[in-house]
Amino acid sequence: MSDAFKDVSTVPTLTLEPFQAEEEKKPAVQPEEPKLDDTILTEEERRMVDTFAQQIDLTNSSMILQYGAGTQKKMADFSESALENVKSKDLGEVGTLLTNVVTELKSFDEEESKGFLGIFKKASNKVESMKAKYSKAEENVNQIVKALDNHQVQLLKDVAILDKMYDLNLTYFKELSMYILAGKKKLEEVRSTQLAELMSKAQVSGLPEDAQAAKDLDSMCNRFEKKLHDLELTRMISIQTAPQIRLVQNNDTQMVEKIQSTIVNTIPLWKSQMLLALGVEHSSQAAAAQRQVTDMTNELLKKNAETLKMSTIETAKESERGIADLETLKATNESLISTLDEVMNIQREGREKRREAEAELRNMENELKAKLLEIRG
Repeated sequence: MSDAFKDVSTVPTLTLEPFQAEEEKKPAVQPEEPKLDDTILTEEERRMVDTFAQQIDLTNSSMILQYGAGTQKKMADFSESALENVKSKDLGEVGTLLTNVVTELKSFDEEESKGFLGIFKKASNKVESMKAKYSKAEENVNQIVKALDNHQVQLLKDVAILDKMYDLNLTYFKELSMYILAGKKKLEEVRSTQLAELMSKAQVSGLPEDAQAAKDLDSMCNRFEKKLHDLELTRMISIQTAPQIRLVQNNDTQMVEKIQSTIVNTIPLWKSQMLLALGVEHSSQAAAAQRQVTDMTNELLKKNAETLKMSTIETAKESERGIADLETLKATNESLISTLDEVMNIQREGREKRREAEAELRNMENELKAKLLEIRG
């Protein structure tokens, strides 16, 4: 598409044989904003119009049919090329990738489980997870950059083509204006001179052939006038095309500016935010680990202090105790006295039982002696 208008001349040309081979091209003239008068033309172009007007032959039917047809055909081809080149570009792919990146960025907020014993392992796992998510998001961002670069290159080509199209449209506008000016000059000249003479001659002579000649020339003038009207319609299309080209070009330019802003501002900002998120997570996890370590240290210090307190108190208590407690000695003494009492009671009971036994033994002895005496007697 970029070569569509490469070999198209931007120099206004006039010809009565539009479909023959092109003549040698003349130096280009930079056209100004067109208006429907000869003020848009240079002195050289005005002379071209005057010279060309003298070459117009209104008695030539073929010439009338082809008058300005070359420029009209170029306008038709130009419109076809313009339609092909100003098709809107689809940025849906970029939108999809942007949505994917937003999704990836949101996933950075995923919460992790808590706990002291596993904090270092879990922190490491979370950082690794964030790195993996960052890599995936970065891949999507790189795809976006590549897609945007391609769109930017194409849009820049389109802008350049639209500049060329705008210049060509102004050239065609000027050519049409020159055809119309030359045609109107010739038409006015023929009607004021040749047609007037033929009509006067027919009135004077009264001959039918003179009347027919005047009528034929009048018909040719009318046909030529209609042809000029067709050229004016084509010229109006050219007038309408100019702002349309600029509108499309302005839209493409704005899109290029937005793409450039995205590439140089938004994309780096995304990457910076991702890196910041990763750095903040590192800092947060380090702070959390330090907080857990500090809390555990304080807890251990409290426990050690409490243990030391209890140990010290117990030691002091034990150091102040005698070898034997008074209560222990008292209990021991009571136990000993009780034991002695028991022993004395046992001994007393033993003596009584022995006395009783001795008395019983004496009785038994006496009884035995008595029994023996009885046997002897």
